[in-house]
Amino acid sequence: MTSTDPQLLEAARAHARAGRIAQAETSYRDTLKSAPDTPEALNFVGVCALARGELADAQRMLERAAELEPQQPEIWKSLGLVQLAAKRGADALAAFDHALTLDPNHFVARLHRGAALERLGRTHDAVTSYYGAIVAAQNRGQWRSEASTPPGLRTAVLHAIRYVNENRRRLFLDLLSPLRQRYGADALRRVEQGLLIYLGDLPANYPDPRQFCKFFYVPGLRTQPYFECELFPWHADLEKHTDVIREELLGVLADNCGIEPFLGTDDAKLLEEQKLLRGERGDARWDAFFFHRHGEVFEQNARRCPRTTQVLNSLPLVYIREHAPEVLFSLLTPGSHILPHHGVTNTRLVTHLPLIVPENCAIRVGGVEHVWQEGCCVTFDDTFEHEAWNRSDKLRAVMILDSWHPDLTEAEREAIALLVGGISDFNRAANVAAPPKD
Repeated sequence: MTSTDPQLLEAARAHARAGRIAQAETSYRDTLKSAPDTPEALNFVGVCALARGELADAQRMLERAAELEPQQPEIWKSLGLVQLAAKRGADALAAFDHALTLDPNHFVARLHRGAALERLGRTHDAVTSYYGAIVAAQNRGQWRSEASTPPGLRTAVLHAIRYVNENRRRLFLDLLSPLRQRYGADALRRVEQGLLIYLGDLPANYPDPRQFCKFFYVPGLRTQPYFECELFPWHADLEKHTDVIREELLGVLADNCGIEPFLGTDDAKLLEEQKLLRGERGDARWDAFFFHRHGEVFEQNARRCPRTTQVLNSLPLVYIREHAPEVLFSLLTPGSHILPHHGVTNTRLVTHLPLIVPENCAIRVGGVEHVWQEGCCVTFDDTFEHEAWNRSDKLRAVMILDSWHPDLTEAEREAIALLVGGISDFNRAANVAAPPKD
């Protein structure tokens, strides 16, 4: 077999980069005359044959290219396009899946995989594949406009966007069908409006400009930074156990076991760069001892604090698969400042039970400052911008736990838990980052 002429191959590449497709194909065909087993040339000429509808020639060349260079995802993507054009949906899906096995970030292959799934009538899978492709591309600055979408992909991308918009809403609304039958359509009206806001079909129209939800906003709920303790009868029971809970906290602090950075890292420089945490007298630390996080029970920690765990088990916490409850001892070291930020949803409120509060420690929610008092709960809506600081020379410790917004009905709580879990499942299937949880 004659070796590839590098000059001829570079000429073909130069034509292709300049958009001179006919000249590039000619140069690649000349390459194949002397070196018929050149995968790059086989792939390019095969794709040109596909564009002309010459499916048999395209398949022959691309299958040979895949034999010669089986680890090249672009070739498998091209082969999938031939199968798609030939209306062989299952074969096309197998080729696109293989391309994505080789390169999970190949969002063009994921786009065409959606088309194969659509052809096979697998609507849910098609929506997640299209959505994953769109999000991945847009995260890289592509497919945001006609100018940022290659001409050859524009029709497919526009179709994918329309398909996602038409079907994603229906998939999520279908999750609520059993609740709609049980409680009636009117009972879920606010939650369904929240879903349309999440999908971008409705504006949020926050009644208070200090509020912003990073994930899910339900309109029509009471909007205020702090909430009266009278709305939460269980506060009194929690507060009467302050001494017991503090005693177990002190045991945790003495052992220094099970304590971890709340934000996942103790890199003070990185946290300050990300505008999350700042040290006013050296490195800052915001640590946590978790009882629950994102719905997961920390069994070992619970066993170390049995009386606290017994109290927690009696409280009306938020339970959402993979999201809630979130319960912890929150530990803020001297000189540490949790910088202003917003929470994820107004359906959940945050309660602090202060356990160790030196002087010069406070929280500010929606511009309103509150100084913790040991043993006195405070509940706030963390979708209002909030921050907290410890300007003392001692450790500050509070217990943090979440509870439902008191305006939500039982039907709405069930609906939100179903939707949030369903959105997480959908995003996982689409290979998209999960909704924010903190």
